Amino acid sequence: MGRWLVVMVCWWCVVAVSLRAEEPVPGKQAAQTFQSTYAPSESMRYLLFLPQNYGSGDQKWPLLLFLHGAGECGDNLDLVKVHGPPKLVEQRPQDFPFVVVSPQASKVETPLVDRWEPKLLAELVDDVARRWAVDTDRLYVTGLSMGGYGTIRLAAHYPHKFAAAVPICGGGSTNYGRSLASVPMWFFHGDADLVVPVERSIEVVRAMRQAGGNPRLTVYSGVGHDSWTETYNNPELYQWLLQHKLSQRPESPGRRR
Repeated sequence: MGRWLVVMVCWWCVVAVSLRAEEPVPGKQAAQTFQSTYAPSESMRYLLFLPQNYGSGDQKWPLLLFLHGAGECGDNLDLVKVHGPPKLVEQRPQDFPFVVVSPQASKVETPLVDRWEPKLLAELVDDVARRWAVDTDRLYVTGLSMGGYGTIRLAAHYPHKFAAAVPICGGGSTNYGRSLASVPMWFFHGDADLVVPVERSIEVVRAMRQAGGNPRLTVYSGVGHDSWTETYNNPELYQWLLQHKLSQRPESPGRRR
Protein backbone atom coordinates (compact mmCIF):
# COMPACT_ATOMS: atom_id res chain seq x y z
CA MET A 1 0.00 0.00 0.00
CA GLY A 2 2.86 2.38 0.87
CA ARG A 3 4.61 1.68 -2.44
CA TRP A 4 1.33 2.27 -4.33
CA LEU A 5 0.87 5.61 -2.58
CA VAL A 6 4.38 6.71 -3.55
CA VAL A 7 3.72 5.76 -7.18
CA MET A 8 0.47 7.74 -7.23
CA VAL A 9 2.12 10.82 -5.71
CA CYS A 10 4.92 10.67 -8.27
CA TRP A 11 2.39 10.29 -11.08
CA TRP A 12 0.45 13.34 -9.96
CA CYS A 13 3.67 15.33 -9.73
CA VAL A 14 4.46 14.46 -13.34
CA VAL A 15 0.96 15.51 -14.42
CA ALA A 16 1.21 18.78 -12.50
CA VAL A 17 4.54 19.62 -14.10
CA SER A 18 3.25 18.78 -17.58
CA LEU A 19 0.22 21.06 -17.12
CA ARG A 20 2.10 23.87 -15.40
CA ALA A 21 1.69 27.23 -17.09
CA GLU A 22 4.72 28.75 -18.75
CA GLU A 23 5.84 32.26 -17.91
CA PRO A 24 4.69 34.46 -20.83
CA VAL A 25 7.50 36.28 -22.64
CA PRO A 26 6.87 39.00 -25.26
CA GLY A 27 7.18 37.64 -28.79
CA LYS A 28 6.58 34.01 -27.80
CA GLN A 29 3.53 31.83 -27.16
CA ALA A 30 3.17 30.28 -23.73
CA ALA A 31 0.91 27.48 -22.52
CA GLN A 32 -1.61 28.61 -19.90
CA THR A 33 -4.47 27.07 -17.93
CA PHE A 34 -7.75 28.83 -17.20
CA GLN A 35 -10.09 27.74 -14.42
CA SER A 36 -13.70 28.89 -14.68
CA THR A 37 -15.33 30.57 -11.68
CA TYR A 38 -18.92 30.34 -12.89
CA ALA A 39 -18.45 26.61 -13.60
CA PRO A 40 -15.77 25.41 -11.12
CA SER A 41 -15.48 22.01 -12.80
CA GLU A 42 -14.56 23.62 -16.13
CA SER A 43 -10.98 24.39 -17.12
CA MET A 44 -9.32 25.16 -20.41
CA ARG A 45 -5.75 25.17 -21.66
CA TYR A 46 -4.73 27.88 -24.08
CA LEU A 47 -1.81 29.52 -25.80
CA LEU A 48 -1.05 33.12 -24.89
CA PHE A 49 1.01 35.35 -27.17
CA LEU A 50 2.22 38.78 -26.09
CA PRO A 51 3.44 41.22 -28.79
CA GLN A 52 7.17 41.71 -29.09
CA ASN A 53 6.98 45.27 -27.76
CA TYR A 54 4.69 44.33 -24.89
CA GLY A 55 5.72 45.98 -21.63
CA SER A 56 7.85 48.69 -23.22
CA GLY A 57 5.44 51.41 -22.01
CA ASP A 58 1.94 52.01 -20.74
CA GLN A 59 0.37 50.84 -23.99
CA LYS A 60 -2.68 48.59 -23.93
CA TRP A 61 -2.97 46.05 -26.70
CA PRO A 62 -5.85 44.69 -28.78
CA LEU A 63 -6.79 41.08 -28.08
CA LEU A 64 -7.47 38.48 -30.78
CA LEU A 65 -9.26 35.30 -29.69
CA PHE A 66 -8.69 32.39 -32.09
CA LEU A 67 -10.95 29.33 -32.18
CA HIS A 68 -9.52 26.27 -33.93
CA GLY A 69 -11.30 23.58 -35.94
CA ALA A 70 -12.40 20.04 -35.06
CA GLY A 71 -9.07 18.48 -36.00
CA GLU A 72 -7.21 20.34 -33.25
CA CYS A 73 -9.40 19.24 -30.31
CA GLY A 74 -7.73 17.27 -27.53
CA ASP A 75 -5.11 17.76 -24.85
CA ASN A 76 -2.04 18.53 -26.96
CA LEU A 77 -1.65 22.30 -27.28
CA ASP A 78 0.83 21.92 -30.14
CA LEU A 79 -2.14 20.95 -32.33
CA VAL A 80 -3.50 24.48 -31.94
CA LYS A 81 -0.39 25.82 -33.70
CA VAL A 82 -1.23 23.98 -36.94
CA HIS A 83 -3.37 26.75 -38.46
CA GLY A 84 -4.21 30.41 -38.13
CA PRO A 85 -2.74 33.07 -35.83
CA PRO A 86 -1.02 30.64 -33.42
CA LYS A 87 0.85 29.22 -36.41
CA LEU A 88 1.75 32.65 -37.77
CA VAL A 89 2.99 34.11 -34.49
CA GLU A 90 5.47 31.23 -34.32
CA GLN A 91 6.78 32.18 -37.76
CA ARG A 92 6.41 35.97 -37.78
CA PRO A 93 5.93 37.27 -34.22
CA GLN A 94 6.93 40.79 -35.28
CA ASP A 95 3.85 41.04 -37.52
CA PHE A 96 1.28 40.63 -34.74
CA PRO A 97 0.40 43.70 -32.65
CA PHE A 98 -2.20 41.66 -30.75
CA VAL A 99 -2.40 39.71 -27.55
CA VAL A 100 -3.40 36.39 -29.13
CA VAL A 101 -5.44 33.91 -27.07
CA SER A 102 -5.82 30.44 -28.59
CA PRO A 103 -7.78 28.00 -26.39
CA GLN A 104 -8.10 24.28 -27.06
CA ALA A 105 -11.45 22.50 -27.03
CA SER A 106 -11.65 19.01 -25.59
CA LYS A 107 -12.81 15.90 -27.42
CA VAL A 108 -15.99 15.59 -25.39
CA GLU A 109 -18.84 13.96 -27.25
CA THR A 110 -20.89 17.05 -28.05
CA PRO A 111 -21.96 18.37 -31.46
CA LEU A 112 -19.10 20.24 -33.13
CA VAL A 113 -21.23 23.35 -33.59
CA ASP A 114 -21.74 23.52 -29.81
CA ARG A 115 -18.24 22.63 -28.65
CA TRP A 116 -17.14 26.26 -28.16
CA GLU A 117 -19.18 27.41 -25.15
CA PRO A 118 -19.79 31.20 -25.32
CA LYS A 119 -19.93 31.90 -21.58
CA LEU A 120 -16.70 30.03 -20.90
CA LEU A 121 -14.93 31.82 -23.76
CA ALA A 122 -16.18 35.22 -22.58
CA GLU A 123 -14.91 34.45 -19.09
CA LEU A 124 -11.53 33.44 -20.50
CA VAL A 125 -11.25 36.73 -22.42
CA ASP A 126 -12.16 38.72 -19.31
CA ASP A 127 -9.59 36.81 -17.27
CA VAL A 128 -6.80 37.53 -19.77
CA ALA A 129 -7.86 41.18 -19.99
CA ARG A 130 -7.59 41.52 -16.20
CA ARG A 131 -4.16 39.93 -16.03
CA TRP A 132 -2.51 41.64 -18.97
CA ALA A 133 -2.41 45.07 -20.63
CA VAL A 134 -5.42 44.54 -22.89
CA ASP A 135 -7.50 47.27 -24.51
CA THR A 136 -11.08 46.08 -23.89
CA ASP A 137 -12.26 48.51 -26.57
CA ARG A 138 -10.50 46.29 -29.12
CA LEU A 139 -11.47 42.69 -28.48
CA TYR A 140 -11.71 40.56 -31.63
CA VAL A 141 -12.65 36.95 -32.35
CA THR A 142 -11.94 34.71 -35.32
CA GLY A 143 -12.08 31.00 -36.01
CA LEU A 144 -12.13 28.37 -38.73
CA SER A 145 -14.59 25.58 -39.47
CA MET A 146 -15.81 24.44 -36.02
CA GLY A 147 -14.18 27.65 -34.79
CA GLY A 148 -16.08 29.59 -37.45
CA TYR A 149 -19.30 28.29 -35.94
CA GLY A 150 -17.94 29.18 -32.51
CA THR A 151 -17.07 32.70 -33.66
CA ILE A 152 -20.60 33.35 -34.91
CA ARG A 153 -22.17 31.88 -31.79
CA LEU A 154 -19.90 33.82 -29.43
CA ALA A 155 -20.47 37.13 -31.23
CA ALA A 156 -24.23 36.50 -31.21
CA HIS A 157 -24.23 35.89 -27.45
CA TYR A 158 -21.90 38.81 -26.68
CA PRO A 159 -22.42 41.42 -29.45
CA HIS A 160 -21.36 44.28 -27.15
CA LYS A 161 -18.11 42.66 -26.07
CA PHE A 162 -16.32 42.16 -29.39
CA ALA A 163 -15.42 45.07 -31.66
CA ALA A 164 -15.31 42.80 -34.74
CA ALA A 165 -15.51 39.12 -35.70
CA VAL A 166 -14.13 37.02 -38.58
CA PRO A 167 -15.70 33.58 -39.10
CA ILE A 168 -14.01 31.37 -41.71
CA CYS A 169 -15.79 28.44 -43.40
CA GLY A 170 -18.30 28.29 -40.56
CA GLY A 171 -22.01 28.81 -40.10
CA GLY A 172 -24.70 29.36 -37.53
CA SER A 173 -28.36 29.85 -36.82
CA THR A 174 -30.18 32.44 -38.91
CA ASN A 175 -31.87 33.42 -35.65
CA TYR A 176 -28.59 35.15 -34.79
CA GLY A 177 -29.19 37.77 -37.49
CA ARG A 178 -30.69 40.41 -35.22
CA SER A 179 -28.12 40.09 -32.41
CA LEU A 180 -25.25 40.10 -34.92
CA ALA A 181 -26.54 43.02 -36.98
CA SER A 182 -24.51 45.64 -35.07
CA VAL A 183 -21.28 43.61 -35.07
CA PRO A 184 -18.71 44.35 -37.81
CA MET A 185 -18.12 40.93 -39.36
CA TRP A 186 -16.13 39.64 -42.31
CA PHE A 187 -17.04 36.15 -43.51
CA PHE A 188 -14.73 33.98 -45.64
CA HIS A 189 -15.66 30.74 -47.41
CA GLY A 190 -14.66 28.63 -50.42
CA ASP A 191 -17.40 27.91 -52.93
CA ALA A 192 -16.10 24.35 -53.41
CA ASP A 193 -16.18 23.51 -49.68
CA LEU A 194 -17.60 20.00 -49.29
CA VAL A 195 -17.22 19.91 -45.49
CA VAL A 196 -19.13 23.08 -44.61
CA PRO A 197 -21.02 24.32 -47.69
CA VAL A 198 -20.63 28.01 -48.51
CA GLU A 199 -24.40 28.36 -48.04
CA ARG A 200 -23.85 28.16 -44.27
CA SER A 201 -22.02 31.51 -44.32
CA ILE A 202 -24.37 33.02 -46.89
CA GLU A 203 -27.40 32.21 -44.74
CA VAL A 204 -26.00 34.07 -41.72
CA VAL A 205 -24.89 37.02 -43.87
CA ARG A 206 -28.37 37.23 -45.39
CA ALA A 207 -30.01 37.14 -41.94
CA MET A 208 -27.73 39.93 -40.71
CA ARG A 209 -28.51 42.10 -43.73
CA GLN A 210 -32.23 41.54 -43.30
CA ALA A 211 -31.83 42.75 -39.72
CA GLY A 212 -30.05 45.91 -40.89
CA GLY A 213 -26.45 44.70 -40.59
CA ASN A 214 -23.70 45.25 -43.13
CA PRO A 215 -21.35 42.23 -42.97
CA ARG A 216 -18.63 41.60 -45.54
CA LEU A 217 -18.48 38.30 -47.39
CA THR A 218 -15.51 36.97 -49.38
CA VAL A 219 -16.14 33.79 -51.38
CA TYR A 220 -13.06 32.13 -52.87
CA SER A 221 -13.73 30.63 -56.30
CA GLY A 222 -12.74 26.98 -56.64
CA VAL A 223 -11.47 26.75 -53.04
CA GLY A 224 -12.46 23.85 -50.81
CA HIS A 225 -12.56 23.67 -47.04
CA ASP A 226 -9.17 25.32 -46.51
CA SER A 227 -10.20 28.91 -46.97
CA TRP A 228 -8.28 29.89 -43.83
CA THR A 229 -4.70 29.75 -45.11
CA GLU A 230 -5.21 32.51 -47.67
CA THR A 231 -7.34 34.50 -45.25
CA TYR A 232 -4.93 34.48 -42.33
CA ASN A 233 -1.98 35.21 -44.63
CA ASN A 234 -3.69 38.41 -45.83
CA PRO A 235 -2.42 41.54 -43.99
CA GLU A 236 -5.64 43.33 -44.97
CA LEU A 237 -7.54 41.14 -42.51
CA TYR A 238 -5.60 42.45 -39.52
CA GLN A 239 -5.72 46.04 -40.79
CA TRP A 240 -9.50 45.70 -41.05
CA LEU A 241 -9.77 44.37 -37.50
CA LEU A 242 -7.74 47.22 -36.08
CA GLN A 243 -10.04 49.76 -37.70
CA HIS A 244 -12.80 48.76 -35.31
CA LYS A 245 -13.32 49.89 -31.73
CA LEU A 246 -16.32 48.96 -29.65
CA SER A 247 -16.77 52.53 -28.39
CA GLN A 248 -16.95 53.86 -31.97
CA ARG A 249 -19.80 51.58 -32.99
CA PRO A 250 -22.92 53.76 -33.42
CA GLU A 251 -25.24 51.00 -32.20
CA SER A 252 -23.11 50.13 -29.20
CA PRO A 253 -24.48 51.20 -25.78
CA GLY A 254 -20.87 51.43 -24.58
CA ARG A 255 -18.15 49.05 -23.52
CA ARG A 256 -20.51 46.70 -21.79
CA ARG A 257 -19.19 43.30 -20.75
